[in-house]
Amino acid sequence: MSRHGAITFKGNPMTLAGEAVEVGKPAPDFTLHSFGPEGLTAITLADVKGKPTILSVIPSVDTSVCATQTRKFNEKLGSYGDKINALTVSLDLPFALNRFCGAEGIESIQKASDYQTRSFGNNWGMLIEELMLLARGAFVIDAAGNVTYAEVVPEATQEPNYDAAIAALDKCMA
Repeated sequence: MSRHGAITFKGNPMTLAGEAVEVGKPAPDFTLHSFGPEGLTAITLADVKGKPTILSVIPSVDTSVCATQTRKFNEKLGSYGDKINALTVSLDLPFALNRFCGAEGIESIQKASDYQTRSFGNNWGMLIEELMLLARGAFVIDAAGNVTYAEVVPEATQEPNYDAAIAALDKCMA
């Protein structure tokens, strides 16, 4: 089922490319990129299987709501340590994500950019066609790679439901 026109950005209807991700189904594949001491590295769905994973999806870390979302998930996920995978996903360049997260002390979430192929945005139904940015949302994948929680925030300038995402993550760990 397509989600065309399913969200707004500052009240304006937006079109999301691709199909909606469904809870209970296998997570769609993706190839994201991160920048660290070893240079530019790829992150795929196969890389996060084996542990519960939370994906915090944002349009850009250089906006206040996205910065808040990244800080709040970082704070809420700090106690999980290496028992989970946590990714902040955006179309920001890996270098911009690295700069922001370094300056903000974001250590509980791995930075993941969809800039090269937009495979995440297209495969997960999160690419805003008019803006070529990712919509705001949160997803949880269990250790087997199945989607257990999916939230696409209806108005892109509002924050996601942090408590619901964390509760879904906790359920995967039970």
